[in-house]
Amino acid sequence: MSELDVNDFIQQNRALAPQVETFRGYWESDKHWLARRDFILRNIGDYDPQQLDPLLSLSMVWANNVFLGCRYSTELLKKVKEMAEGIVVEDAPVFKTRDEIIKKQQGR
Repeated sequence: MSELDVNDFIQQNRALAPQVETFRGYWESDKHWLARRDFILRNIGDYDPQQLDPLLSLSMVWANNVFLGCRYSTELLKKVKEMAEGIVVEDAPVFKTRDEIIKKQQGR
């Protein structure tokens, strides 16, 4: 969903917008929250509205991977990346593992 699509979705689902806003963590910057909100809105239709904990957990896994470089199992990352397909995060940080850094230094 592009930002325009997200705004259209919110306009068409006005009752849902305030609920989704309650999921924002106080520690999340606007950039972090808007990306995670897109993830939630993109996938909320696949979950029971009374049981959104799995979706919220997956949104945090995705955001933690993108913004903090947290690592998870290959299977879990594959799932959240599929769920986030089409979400564009501008200026997302790039993380390197310790092994990648050492390998680069040894190559010099």
